[in-house]
Amino acid sequence: MNQERFGQIIKDIRKKNNLTQKDLAEKYNVTAQAVSKWENGKNLPDIILIKHIAKDFNYSLDTLFADENIKKEKNNKKKIIIITSVLISLIIIILIIGIIIKREDFKFKTLSSNCNDFSLSGSIAYNNNKSAIYITNITYCGDEQDNTLYDEIECVLYENDNDIDKKISSYLYENSITLDEFLRKVTFTIDNYKNTCEDYANHKLYLSIIATKDNKKVTYRIPLTMDDSCSGD
Repeated sequence: MNQERFGQIIKDIRKKNNLTQKDLAEKYNVTAQAVSKWENGKNLPDIILIKHIAKDFNYSLDTLFADENIKKEKNNKKKIIIITSVLISLIIIILIIGIIIKREDFKFKTLSSNCNDFSLSGSIAYNNNKSAIYITNITYCGDEQDNTLYDEIECVLYENDNDIDKKISSYLYENSITLDEFLRKVTFTIDNYKNTCEDYANHKLYLSIIATKDNKKVTYRIPLTMDDSCSGD
């Protein structure tokens, strides 16, 4: 078991239930110093006590016993899966937009992340009368896995035109959640936005992710780029 991660979970449990270290210590007949050592990753309660904590606060033992090495292995497998899923998703995106639009004169541009820490699947479909944006499969693939349980996370799709940010759409989750779990929920589908390719090329699109923990914010900016220029459109 990763003691530091376990300590962070215990601390989160205590704060979410408005308990002091003394309150938690009295609940399980230990000292406040013992709880402090748990939260600082210096010690662990015995297995019977861990089972009681999991039951009392509705946590699975898998969550409490999860090890960083296991997560890293899962992340490596996830990155392999991403390569395949992105290709499949792009095909699905085109089919979905085609069904929504039901027109043969639409042209498609692929959207991708211009940020090494994130990957995603996206596309823009447009003609002279209508256009649509579809973004899904946003995945954090940075060097360091972010396992923080945030209090809330919001993902916003912006258009930046002459240094003026215009919010196009957003997704807000206001319960405790990790970044990875949040991103699996996020999908943007926008109809009737712009009607020329030049609009997308000149008005820069980007995603902003704002994660809040104990009133402290972590912000990621993900610029979006098209697969090619508008020449010939």
